[in-house]
Amino acid sequence: MTTHSPFPRGTVLGYPRIGRRRELKKAVEAFWVGKISADQLEASAAELRAATRERLASLGLGRDDSSIPEGFSFYDQMLDTAVTVGAVPSRFARVVGADGTVDLAGYFTIARGEGDDVPAEMTKWFDSNYHYLVPEIGPETDLHFASDRLVREFAEAKAAGFLTRPVIVGPITFLLLSKASEQAPEGYDPLHRLDDLIAVYEGLLAELADAGAEWVQLDEPILVSESVDVDRAVVLERTAHAYRQLGGVDARPQLFVSAPYGSLDDALPVLLDAPIEAIGLDLVKGSVPAGITTGKTLVGGVVDGHNIWRGDLAAGFDKLTSLAGSGAPVAVATSTSLFHVPHDVADETLLPARLVSWLAFADQKVAQVATLAKGLAEGRLAIRDELDAASAALADRQSAPGVRDGAVRAREAALTDADFSRGAYGVRLAAQDAALGLPFLPTTTIGSFPQTGDIRRERARLVKGEISHDEYVTAMQEEIRRVVALQEEIGLDVLVHGEPERNDMVQYFAENLDGFEVTENGWVQSYGSRCTRPSLLWGDVSRPAPITVSWSTFTQSLTSKPVKGMLTGPVTILAWSFVRDDQPLRETANQVALALRDEIADLEAAGIGIIQVDEPALRELLPLKTADQADYLDWSVGSFRLATAGVSDRTQIHTHLCYSEFGVVIDAIDRLDADVTSIEAARSKMEVVPDIQQAGFARGIGPGVYDIHSPRVPSTEEVEGLLEIALGAIPNRQVWVNPDCGLKTRGYDETVASLSNIVAATRHVRERAAAAQ
Repeated sequence: MTTHSPFPRGTVLGYPRIGRRRELKKAVEAFWVGKISADQLEASAAELRAATRERLASLGLGRDDSSIPEGFSFYDQMLDTAVTVGAVPSRFARVVGADGTVDLAGYFTIARGEGDDVPAEMTKWFDSNYHYLVPEIGPETDLHFASDRLVREFAEAKAAGFLTRPVIVGPITFLLLSKASEQAPEGYDPLHRLDDLIAVYEGLLAELADAGAEWVQLDEPILVSESVDVDRAVVLERTAHAYRQLGGVDARPQLFVSAPYGSLDDALPVLLDAPIEAIGLDLVKGSVPAGITTGKTLVGGVVDGHNIWRGDLAAGFDKLTSLAGSGAPVAVATSTSLFHVPHDVADETLLPARLVSWLAFADQKVAQVATLAKGLAEGRLAIRDELDAASAALADRQSAPGVRDGAVRAREAALTDADFSRGAYGVRLAAQDAALGLPFLPTTTIGSFPQTGDIRRERARLVKGEISHDEYVTAMQEEIRRVVALQEEIGLDVLVHGEPERNDMVQYFAENLDGFEVTENGWVQSYGSRCTRPSLLWGDVSRPAPITVSWSTFTQSLTSKPVKGMLTGPVTILAWSFVRDDQPLRETANQVALALRDEIADLEAAGIGIIQVDEPALRELLPLKTADQADYLDWSVGSFRLATAGVSDRTQIHTHLCYSEFGVVIDAIDRLDADVTSIEAARSKMEVVPDIQQAGFARGIGPGVYDIHSPRVPSTEEVEGLLEIALGAIPNRQVWVNPDCGLKTRGYDETVASLSNIVAATRHVRERAAAAQ
């Protein structure tokens, strides 16, 4: 290996890639509908990458020292890696060109599906709210160096005067997060292809070295996780093998292996022994390792890349000082990529100034890294003012009004076991059957209907003061009338109001609960072009007034069919917000649950007989370390039960979960004690059904039959096939029929066609079941 420059004193593991005003989202979606060409999309992306480099340099990262990561993605980093190494599912072989490459149209086809070809499966990225596309690998997968995009983007930066650090998912993480292809034999493990993949990475590293790259970042977060179905000893042995091979390549850049989202623990010695040059340690989730001696650069991730609080900068500097006790060169970084946080708190003009002083978005975190890097180079005194200012903000946050509310804390302290329990399910089922009179295989949706341009315009007019609140309510009621009429025409059994008044399933509640604030421009990427604005949960939580009751009662007045009240559960509200970090999550979850309990009581009193409390993020917050999981599942399940346990037997409680490895938490889902649980299942073709069967799940279950994250319309035959799989393993009386998730992001044409096919398929299955009796 050629001698290169040392690792930069300060860096970040990644930066938001959607643009300060979601420029990438808008360009990608314009390409999808044919408004711009592939060349125009490429030009927009190049402009965004150039702006990112300039911004990071202005905030204190170097132009010529590899401190700026080159980690752009049009959609997802796992998909990027799959396309780079030729791991294209066989059903999409047509998108691979004669030269073995995949163009942008083909890239998005893999992500979104086309015709009868379903897109790549999607699931959560470790303990974050980001969704990645799951690669599919089998013995037939032609792994080869198929795309030089990463090399070209590095060269693009170099031509602009930047020596950047290319970023790619590491080979161990890539394979352990992949699934066996449809052609693979039963029990096939993609890790079998490690040597083939290493050869591809060797080719990529050689190309990057030829282009002039001095450092490459290989992200290996799987090394901090114990939530993979592979023996840990095998993971460690394969990791050692992979990095012996990659580190032994002569013509390569220096290797920086980062391990965000937790502590490396037993994987750290493996990396210390490997012929690599730098190791990234998450020192927000993990602690400073003791008793190590190494000549490798240790990159201390002491700036939290996963939350938005300004944090304790002095404590972070102390960790770096302690890390330096190993005798190794030490650098400072963020704990994770910054694509989990918004761009810049300076964009938030409506937040209270005091709250703003407690916050650090991506740009502020880059500046914190630059400050700490200066301290490493020049000593603590050189950054004393910055450390003192951060400590003063932290002290002010701890003492500010609203952070602690005596009434909220007294109510939480008075809780007893009875507040977390409902009556026996058999009694509840009989009461609900009598009250609701639903047919075999009840059909419903998850809650939201398409958010049209007209809806968004009315909301914008309300915010600008162009219409009154009463006028806005009237407009939304007209939309609800249309949605109810549409559902009755299609023939659904349990209706929803469509949620036109809600901008987001968490933000809507945050706007109506004390202890929260919402942002103007705090966008983060959830998946692909989908962006969300997580709310800021900064203080004790309570509900000052009813939130959803008037919308639900209005909707119920329009139909004789049951209407579901729709709420977001406490765990999901936490998971999809930036949550205070000054108390245990258990306490915060119970505060949110008590606020929701009040809302549920008011819905029930108003005559709403079905209430859905969505918990799509239940699996998301599951700790990556096995030893921490039981406590998490205890309080997360407890918070849901606290929210829902106050209703009568005849009120049917639903919940919804999506994008999770359900088998891991199936027992916890059962302990939620919901009367009906709907789950994502269509994209994975009912893979969750055996877990449900094996667990003996005894209450209502709605495995999804329509993948709403793809524009394709499932045929009646496809839905019937999925229903038959479900009915083959689950007692018939338990099965509900529903999409995978809400319909907010879909258009009306595809929604109506898909729901009509669902109802038709359900009718056919009912008829066959009746004929067989």
